[in-house]
Amino acid sequence: MESFVNLLNEVLWSTPVIYILLGVGLVFSILTRFLQVRHVKEMVKLMFKGKSSKAGISSFQAMSLALSGRVGTGNIAGVATAIFYGGPGAVFWMWVIAFIGASSAFVESTLAQIYKVKQDGQYRGGPAYFIEKGIGWKWFGMTFAIAALIAMAVLMPGVQSNSIAAGMDNAFNIPPYITGIVIIALLGFIILGGVKRIASTAQILVPFMAVGYILFSVVIVLMNITALPDVLALIFKSAFAMDSAFGGIIGMAIMWGVKRGVFSNEAGQGTGAHAAAAAEVSHPAKQGLVQAFSVYIDTLFVCSATAFMILFTGMYNTQTEDGKGFIVENLAGVEQGPGYTQAAVDSILPGFGAGFVAIALFFFAFTTIMAYYYIAETNIAYLFRKRNTGSVMFILKVVILITTFWGTIRTADLAWALGDVGLGIMVWLNVIAIVILAKPALLALKDYEQQMTLGLDPVFDPKKLGIKNADFWEKDYVPEDEHREK
Repeated sequence: MESFVNLLNEVLWSTPVIYILLGVGLVFSILTRFLQVRHVKEMVKLMFKGKSSKAGISSFQAMSLALSGRVGTGNIAGVATAIFYGGPGAVFWMWVIAFIGASSAFVESTLAQIYKVKQDGQYRGGPAYFIEKGIGWKWFGMTFAIAALIAMAVLMPGVQSNSIAAGMDNAFNIPPYITGIVIIALLGFIILGGVKRIASTAQILVPFMAVGYILFSVVIVLMNITALPDVLALIFKSAFAMDSAFGGIIGMAIMWGVKRGVFSNEAGQGTGAHAAAAAEVSHPAKQGLVQAFSVYIDTLFVCSATAFMILFTGMYNTQTEDGKGFIVENLAGVEQGPGYTQAAVDSILPGFGAGFVAIALFFFAFTTIMAYYYIAETNIAYLFRKRNTGSVMFILKVVILITTFWGTIRTADLAWALGDVGLGIMVWLNVIAIVILAKPALLALKDYEQQMTLGLDPVFDPKKLGIKNADFWEKDYVPEDEHREK
């Protein structure tokens, strides 16, 4: 099985795919005139505007829900894995894919808002919906929904729970099966409450865990501030084969930086689009901008925090490209993953690091599994639209609890390999869709900017823009007030 999974990964994550992801993000950045730079102030402002409704959640809740998916084990174990395979230069390529990926996140999230529907009393949307309504390919929408369901419910939860179990075992000697039981008990309580409970939990946990983790990393950086120029130089030189030690693995640096960057920030993967569709906003571009900023929070802030802690302390290994030796081996016997971050914190604050990272990892990865459930639920709602989905949703809950528990007791290599397969399939399908369907998102951005220039609080009218099949906005949307000056 492991050999077959690795073969799939070689196809899904071949070198051309990596450059396609970089290229698509760059094209979207150019077409949007680098909105990720021009609209940073607007992104921050929009995060805290808007209210929830009976059918939808607030912009902040939607961002928190998306961030709960983005900020996970990839931010701790994934960064360490990227450094293990690609060296310090992989960190630079994680930054690159986050910067240009913010535009991809804008496009997919704006499309999710444009083509969202009001279903069973709540907003639903995501790639499956915008593929069918925007492109007109129902078969492709169903293909994505099935792929997302398999990835979110079967292949990817184990990556998160495996890292939680490894962290808890390293820090507190808690057997993985005990950790697994605790995780599924908490997860079961939350997912039984539906999207509102998931969003409310994410709204509380995500800001708390992200801010706390970043602040702690800042303390470590400040304690080693004199090493900052050397660490930054190492990252940049390694990224461009200018460092004598890491120059021979520049291809690995790019591949693993992009691969782990996409795994972490999910830009272009389509997952964040599901949460974006659930937001109550007056214009799709509003949530697109908020989701673009969430990519920054994930990679430029949280992933960088992990990278700096590892590189400042030198607590990492980097293997040779053939996997038969090491370029750097500072942690003999420590498997790549959360152990690197735990060793890094422990080297500064002995006896504290393992526990701190294990608890941070628990919050990060647990909220990601919550988001996975919500995404899987949304795709079941798409596949079984006009039918009673009660029994199917119950089966989904059981499946995700089983795969989450199984992840705690299987090997890390298999868990990550399966997760990469799930991620790769979704990325392929979603990137094809958003490339074909970019025009409506670009029209929405232009419309939003024009209304902002006139001093208006933008309200979306798809007919005016010539966008078809945006049924919610044509039939169901009722603004709280008339379109007015701010």
